[in-house]
Amino acid sequence: MSAAAPALKTASAPAVMTGARLLVSSLERMGVEVVFGYPGGAIMPIYDALTGSSLKHILVRHEQAAAFAADAYARLSGKVGVCMATSGPGATNLITGIANAMMDSAPMVCITGNVPQGVMGTDAFQEIDILGVTLPIVKHSILVRDAAEIPAAIEQAFHIAASGRPGPVLVDLPKDVQFAETVAPFGFNIPNETTEADPDAIAEAERFIRAAQRPLIYIGGGVKIGHATEALRAFAETTGIPAVATLNALGTVPTDAPGFLGMLGMHGARAANEAVQASDLLIVMGARFDDRATGKLAEFAPHARVVHFDVDASEIGELRETHVPVGGEIRPAIESLTARMAAAPLAIDPWVIRCASAAERHAARYDAPGDGVYAPALLKQLSEMAGDRFVAACDVGQHQMWAAQHCRFARPEAHITSGGLGAMGFGLPAGLGAQMADPEAVVVTIAGDGGFMMNVQELATLRRYGVPLKIVLLDNSSLGLVRQWQELFFAENYSEIDLSDNPDFVKVAEAFGVEAFRIDRRDQVEAGLARLLAAEGACLAHVVIDPKENVWPLVPPGKSNAEMMEGA
Repeated sequence: MSAAAPALKTASAPAVMTGARLLVSSLERMGVEVVFGYPGGAIMPIYDALTGSSLKHILVRHEQAAAFAADAYARLSGKVGVCMATSGPGATNLITGIANAMMDSAPMVCITGNVPQGVMGTDAFQEIDILGVTLPIVKHSILVRDAAEIPAAIEQAFHIAASGRPGPVLVDLPKDVQFAETVAPFGFNIPNETTEADPDAIAEAERFIRAAQRPLIYIGGGVKIGHATEALRAFAETTGIPAVATLNALGTVPTDAPGFLGMLGMHGARAANEAVQASDLLIVMGARFDDRATGKLAEFAPHARVVHFDVDASEIGELRETHVPVGGEIRPAIESLTARMAAAPLAIDPWVIRCASAAERHAARYDAPGDGVYAPALLKQLSEMAGDRFVAACDVGQHQMWAAQHCRFARPEAHITSGGLGAMGFGLPAGLGAQMADPEAVVVTIAGDGGFMMNVQELATLRRYGVPLKIVLLDNSSLGLVRQWQELFFAENYSEIDLSDNPDFVKVAEAFGVEAFRIDRRDQVEAGLARLLAAEGACLAHVVIDPKENVWPLVPPGKSNAEMMEGA
């Protein structure tokens, strides 16, 4: 499930150049077009070298936003995202974004400046051991000690970030290395690490599938990452096997495709969770049995044997016994299995009918009482009005779950969210990065009032670069998901969730030069969404919703997915 390897551009280095110039030239050679960053003392030589280069640098207003934007840029474009920051606080401000990319397997190269080597270890001004700090949350770290090593270090970083199971790579450049002059040939001997699935494992997978009466496809984010979306769709269509998806896999099978039952897990669809619990075979495609997907692991899919496809061998059998492990690149493995399955149809009609009936019986309703805005209905309508070019860049909270449950996604790249880390503040910079990756997409940041305030300063970035990001801000004047848990599991002890002193978000956006308006009644929704989508530049719709509205259904913590709670 590897990301696309960057295509090298032909370039010849000048006879002598500084390490900073060599870095910029190396990024150009790797095909980098956009870099998100923020300057500072220890990275000044690189920023000096940016002048006159082909790189488009996006000056964010906080380094965390640079990492989040690079992450989303990578997810939508399929390229390696690039961010950079100075030493000390600049580097540490990248950490949450680096961890986010690691948890969700987003290919990213993070470049940090550092103090000169001669003062490393002396507690110099803005010195931090960023390699040591980030060690658990990167695929690899490189401290460049000689300017001549820069081209190879950058090529290696991009290769590692994009290959196998993608993730972030840190490249740390001391200031003296940036200033040093050198003659350095380009070139890094990139190893061939492609692994193919064992044909015997594919044959065994077919045998298990044909023996099953209630097979189910369990789709994870690795399908998209491994460029196997079309292969997975062909497998589902060829076999007719029903499918469920994790949060990060939504859109791999279109939301409205026959046989797709929705998201599984804590806030998953009841039909999806019921199918998992009743299945006798899980065909796991690029998923890792995350706790938010499985609920109480010991009671997850209790009757099912497991066929597990994953490029990361460490995930196979780690949390759930695997009866047929299928390692290697996921796309050719799925294609091989599909070819075998095409030889004869499966006799699973009763199971298919049962799943379809459950999906119809448990379909979401949008006829909520009252005149107030019903967030699930608004988000469903938003995605339908935006069409197949719709991309949701979600923040974290109730709105994130409503978007996952109710938006229509035509492709997996259309759903960008902080899945593994659950980082509030992700939505606005992620929308920036996604829109930069695909200027023709209808990118909409879906945020809550809590998360939006964490990176609100990036409205200035939208304005500066004319980024036409659309923002739906669902405002319930509280930390909604925390409030919901306090209501249900902490005896309604509402501790520190009140955000009723929020600013006037319309005025805030307008102060940044961004068009904004307010929606607080249901009869305003259609016209408001039309205005939002028709806006030429960045635009914010401040949507007021009921503070008491909860996300349903819900699997209580520590419970089986069979024990879903429903609202009144």
